[in-house]
Amino acid sequence: MSGAQGKGSTESYLKREEIHAILKDGLGSLSLDGKRVLFLIPDATRTMPMPLVFDSLQELLKNRTKHMDFLVALGTHQPLSDAQLSHLVGKPVRNGKVGDIRLINHAWDKPETFSHIGTIPSTEVSHISGGLLAQDVPIRINKLIYEYDQVIICGPVFPHEVAGFSGGNKYFFPGIAGPEIINFTHWLGALITSYQVIGRMHTPVRAIIERAAEFINLPTACFAFVVDHQGVAGLCFGPPMQAWQSAAEISSIRHIVYKEKPFNRVLSLMPRMYDDLWTAAKGMYKLEPVVADAGEVIIYAPHIHEVSYTHGKLIDEIGYHCRDYFLSQWERFKGYPGGVLAHATHLTGMGAYDLQSGIETPRIHVTLATGISAERCKKINLGYVSPEEIHVEEWSNREEEGILVVEQAGETLFRLK
Repeated sequence: MSGAQGKGSTESYLKREEIHAILKDGLGSLSLDGKRVLFLIPDATRTMPMPLVFDSLQELLKNRTKHMDFLVALGTHQPLSDAQLSHLVGKPVRNGKVGDIRLINHAWDKPETFSHIGTIPSTEVSHISGGLLAQDVPIRINKLIYEYDQVIICGPVFPHEVAGFSGGNKYFFPGIAGPEIINFTHWLGALITSYQVIGRMHTPVRAIIERAAEFINLPTACFAFVVDHQGVAGLCFGPPMQAWQSAAEISSIRHIVYKEKPFNRVLSLMPRMYDDLWTAAKGMYKLEPVVADAGEVIIYAPHIHEVSYTHGKLIDEIGYHCRDYFLSQWERFKGYPGGVLAHATHLTGMGAYDLQSGIETPRIHVTLATGISAERCKKINLGYVSPEEIHVEEWSNREEEGILVVEQAGETLFRLK
């Protein structure tokens, strides 16, 4: 398993006792007695058996460590309330604590919470990015990690639109990073395009993430999970890069579905763990490769009423457009955060823009069937259909007609054979 410990399957699922045993063996291999331990964990936008894992970690470490806490690697996602944290870990959380264990939200927008630990120089950035970008990238990270003796990443691995696959050291960058590297990595991914990046093991963005992780002068380890809505298919432990690589190899089999031919229309049924379009956009990212030219992706999520709780105002200003729309008018858009521009291009997908005529030609069309109004959809350059007009049963079992329905969309990547 690429130098990592653990177990994974391309067909079956791990039992609870197997998960517990891998957690026990992994923790047993670390020097944690009397130490302060910090776990980096995902928020609720990732499928993950956190209640099971939280219970196991408490049980395994209660008599070993001096202290253990959990930091939610939010990136730029919204902080979680006590109620949301309680749901996440399966225990009542009061004032951000379960007993004496703290559950802490990463705050990407608070400069005082960061330490500057290094810089990736422009020459190296140019080499890694193949000349797409050439700028110094300052590495700032949540300084809370330096209050601990050991940091352990504990989260899932999925195909990812920016990095290729999520997980591993991505929990540091962008998980608990400053906005500079968050915006840089996302814009680099957008320049390459999600279409080219998603589901690839080795990408320039992943190379930047691994390079940035070299600046962390702390003992780190990783439990990398491969999960879906039915269970845990794999759990790998080791140094973050090795554990991630082993899990990504399993994910590349468990989380990628191959289709014989492209579809003219795709209906992405989004689960409630995505509560705004910023997160539910994965229903487009993961389906784009199997949509035919001039085809359509409909993101069906009646429960969503907001574009982005964090970045909605900026998205209202720039709208959703293909990469070349922004690049052709760079003086106009260069002041916007790279992460916001990247999201706009990822949801739009591949396309072309002619500056002289002002005509944008997206490869496919994206339509929202959500609680976001028709007026706002028009403003941000997306299609609209009322969720009430979508009767899922009428769409189902029509693949031969070029119509694909994807339940629990957002984590499984669809590709053409």
